[in-house]
Amino acid sequence: CHFPDLIYMILFGVVQVFLCQIPNFHKLWGLSILAAAMSFSYATVGFGLGMAKVIENGKIKGNLGGISASTSLTQTQKVWRMLQGLGDIAFALPYTSLVLEIQDTLKSTPPENVTMKKANLLSLSVTTTLYMLCAFLGYAAFGENAPGNLLTGFGFYEPYWLIDFANACIVVHLVAAYQVFCQPIFACVEGWFSHIWPDNKFINKGVPIRIPLCGSCRVNLLRLCWRTAFVVSTTGIAILFPLFNDVLGILGALNFWPLVVYFPVEMYIAQNK
Repeated sequence: CHFPDLIYMILFGVVQVFLCQIPNFHKLWGLSILAAAMSFSYATVGFGLGMAKVIENGKIKGNLGGISASTSLTQTQKVWRMLQGLGDIAFALPYTSLVLEIQDTLKSTPPENVTMKKANLLSLSVTTTLYMLCAFLGYAAFGENAPGNLLTGFGFYEPYWLIDFANACIVVHLVAAYQVFCQPIFACVEGWFSHIWPDNKFINKGVPIRIPLCGSCRVNLLRLCWRTAFVVSTTGIAILFPLFNDVLGILGALNFWPLVVYFPVEMYIAQNK
C-alpha cells in the first residue's frame, strides 16, 4: 500500500503545530536526548547495512577518482554534483546556530565555556565518525550507483524490519530536530514583539484553557498564531520543493558562511575587544 509523500508532509506539519507550543528551549531537553538517540540508531543501521553489502559483494565498488569517464555525465554535471556534495557536507553540521542557546541552559559551575568545549569535541568526534562510516561504506557498497539516501533511495531492501526501524528513527529525529532548531527563531521573534509592545495582552498574557483529562494550561495567543503560521509556511515550502539532496545542498551552502564562519569570528573579535 503506497501513500503519496504529501500526506506524510501534512501529518508532520500537524504534529509540529502541537509541539511548537512548547514554551522555550529549556523545555526541550527530552526531545534533544530523543533526537540524539534516533540519529545514532539510524546511522548505525546505515553503516552496518553498508558493511554487510560490501561483504556480500565480495569487493569494494567505486574508486578514488569518483565517477568514471565512461558515464554520460558532462563536465558541468560532475562539477555541479561536487558542489552539491560540499553543500551536503556543510549541512551535516548545522548546529552552530544552537551553540549559544545550548550553552545558556548549562549551570554556571563548572564554567559553561569549559563544558561546551568538551561537549563540542565529543559530539563532533562521534558525529564525524558516524557520517564518514556511512559515506565510505555506502560508496564501497554501491559505487557510482549509490543513492542520495541509503535508506529510502532503493539502496537496501532487506531486512525489511531493520530498514523500517531506521526510517522510523529518522522520522522521530526530524520531528525533534525541527523543534530544537526552531525554538531560537521563536524566542527571537517573540522577544522582539514583547520589547516593542510590552503592555499588549495578546503578546504577553496567557489565556487559561481547560483540556479534558489533562487539567488546565495557559496558552499565549501570539505563540499560538505565530508559531502555527511558521509551521504552515515551512510545511508548504517543503511540499513545493520535495528534492532531498538538492535542497540539503542549497541550505548547507546558505547557512555555512554566516553561521559557521562569519558570526563566530565576529563574536570572537568583539569579545577580545
